[in-house]
Amino acid sequence: MPYRSLILSALLAASLPALANEAAIRKAIAERMPNAPKIDEVRPSAMPGLWEVRFGNELRYTDPTGSFFIEGELIDLKARRNLTAERVAQINRVDFATLPFKDALVWKSGSGKRRIAVFADPNCGYCKRFEAALQEMKDVTVYTFMIPILGGDSPDKARGIWCAKDRTGAWLGWMLKGEQPPKAAASCDDAAIERNLALSRRIHVNGTPAILLEDGNRIPGAVGPVELERRLQALAATAGKP
Repeated sequence: MPYRSLILSALLAASLPALANEAAIRKAIAERMPNAPKIDEVRPSAMPGLWEVRFGNELRYTDPTGSFFIEGELIDLKARRNLTAERVAQINRVDFATLPFKDALVWKSGSGKRRIAVFADPNCGYCKRFEAALQEMKDVTVYTFMIPILGGDSPDKARGIWCAKDRTGAWLGWMLKGEQPPKAAASCDDAAIERNLALSRRIHVNGTPAILLEDGNRIPGAVGPVELERRLQALAATAGKP
């Protein structure tokens, strides 16, 4: 048998047990947990004998037969690393350059060279605090994707802001000063709001504010200007490094 064929055969033989375990786990969970969400991925975890089961951006763990189910975090005690948190961060990473910026409200300060994207609801109190904190930041460009997910009149406010002649001005007026957004004209094209909602579901944004950095990582929830500045400086320091 040619050398290349031997290598391919060895690789295939090595992968068969993993494939068998994955199939067994999927089958067992489907049978024993019929109401469980769709399984997106099954793979070995960093701990020998423990398998990771992924539902969207949520992780669970099981044995090789799918007989036991573990909810919790996997911690590497020697390295002092939260492996579950690291894996979730990896799953949640977004290619910043592919975001549909045409559907966002945009403002910048100074050079605007440091970019962030924010998913926000106009009735979100934490979003208002974060918007106020952003006003203290220098040299940032902020892309705000409105997602009215809190109910009440959030959809009406989002539509009024998006349909305003000065969208960004209407957003900042409401979020910072409590100025009511203008009433949207019936003819206004507000499809961007639905696209934002679909995008938020696709990238697993489950609450507001959700902050995306240029390296694809996210900050779940509002942070103050000091912490945001620290994160942006750390990002700049690592830019260009392998």
